[in-house]
Amino acid sequence: MTDITMIDTAAARLKGHTRVTPLLSSPFLDQIAGRRLFVKAECLQHTGSFKFRGGWSAVSALPPEVRANGVIAFSSGNHAQGVALAAARHGVPSVIVMPTDAPKLKIDNTRALGAEVILYDRATEDRDAIGARLAAERGLTLIKPYDEPLVIAGQGTVGLEIAEQAATEGITHADVVVCCGGGGLTSGIALALEARAPGLRARPAEPAGFDDVARSLASGQIERNARLSGSLCDAIITPQPGNITFPILKRLCGPGLVVTDEECLHAMALAFLRLKIVLEPGGAAALAAALFRSDQIEGNAVIAIASGGNVDPGQFCTALERYGH
Repeated sequence: MTDITMIDTAAARLKGHTRVTPLLSSPFLDQIAGRRLFVKAECLQHTGSFKFRGGWSAVSALPPEVRANGVIAFSSGNHAQGVALAAARHGVPSVIVMPTDAPKLKIDNTRALGAEVILYDRATEDRDAIGARLAAERGLTLIKPYDEPLVIAGQGTVGLEIAEQAATEGITHADVVVCCGGGGLTSGIALALEARAPGLRARPAEPAGFDDVARSLASGQIERNARLSGSLCDAIITPQPGNITFPILKRLCGPGLVVTDEECLHAMALAFLRLKIVLEPGGAAALAAALFRSDQIEGNAVIAIASGGNVDPGQFCTALERYGH
C-alpha cells in the first residue's frame, strides 16, 4: 500500500527525469478567488501533465527482465503519454488502449512517442477487459492509471513539492484543490501532505455530472457515475473512485468540489491571460473550483493543481473566444 516511504522512494527514482513545476500566482486571480491563490503548473511537466510522474515511477520500478517485455496502459490521453514516454526512455515497447473520443492531439502524441495505440468505444466496451486480455496475450505489464501503488507514489511527488513550495510562501494552512478522476493524483498528494504539510488539506475537483468522488466522500462508500462520456473534461472522467485510492481519499480529503464545463473553459482563459499557461478543460477543474467555488473553501490561501495542458487547438480557441477578454 502506498505510504510516504513509497512516495519518497519514487521521488528518488524520478530525480533528474521529471521537472519540479512552479507555483504560480496572479493578483488578478487572487481578487476573483477572494484569497491568495497559487497554481501548481503540472501542465509544464513532461508530456504536458502530471501523469509522467506516475508513468516513470511504475516503469522504473519494474525488474529489468519484466520491463523488457513491455508495458500496457489504458487512458484517455495523459496517462497514455506519460507511460509511452517512460517506456520509450527505458527502451521498451508500450501498448496504449485509448477511447475513440479522446482528443486527437492526445492520440497523435501517444503514437508519436512510440506507443501502439488501440482504440475502443468508451460507452460500450470495457477498457479493463481489453487491457487484461492484451497483457495476457503479449506478456505485457499492465500499468493502471490510478489504482496502482507505484503510480500513486509517483503522483504523490507533486505533494512533496507543494509542501516545500508552500513553506517558502509562508502557507501553513490551506486547501489544495486537485483535478480528480480515479483519485491517483489526489490520494498521492493527500498522503504527501499528511506527512510533510499537515496543515494543507486535499480537495478533489470534478465536472458536474461526473462527480463520483464528491458523492462517494459524502456517502462514505464508492459511488459510480451514471454515464462515462459527455463532458469536455475527458481527462478526469472515470467510472468510479479506485478501490485503492478511495480509502485514502475518505481518510484524508475534505469535501469534493464540483464545477461546470463552462467554468473550466473560463478558468482556461484566465490561466492563459494571467499566468501564461495552457490548460485543457479537465486540467483546469481545480482552478475553476478555486475561482468559482470560493464560498466552499476555507482559509486565506488556496492552492490549485493545473494538472494538464493537452488541449485541442479548437477547444482552446473556444475558451479564449468566450472568456479571453
